[in-house]
Amino acid sequence: QVQLVESGGGLVQAGGSLRLACTASGSIFSRYTMAWYRQAPGKQRELVASITVSGSTNYTVSVKGRFTISRDNAQNTLYLQMNSLKPEDTAVYYCNANRWNGFNRSNYWGQGTQVTVSL
Repeated sequence: QVQLVESGGGLVQAGGSLRLACTASGSIFSRYTMAWYRQAPGKQRELVASITVSGSTNYTVSVKGRFTISRDNAQNTLYLQMNSLKPEDTAVYYCNANRWNGFNRSNYWGQGTQVTVSL
């Protein structure tokens, strides 16, 4: 079992920056692939960025070069540094943890944190 709590969302003007954090508890954090998803009004939830146990990262094209995902296993915390924010980045951002043990997929979600980017 993994419990995830996001923080760091808020209001920011276009071109500004925010850093989201997701703190995990309840299991061994270092064993999970972590990811950030987002969902804008009227849109489907999309994968923004992911980071594997070994530290390999992937980003959706629209945020590549602007966002950086990282993890601090000692602090059981996932981060998303968001720079050069655009109004199109406005969404609820969700932290996700998942793990495949060869037989079963474990998947957990945080409550979400609102990011609003104004003109």
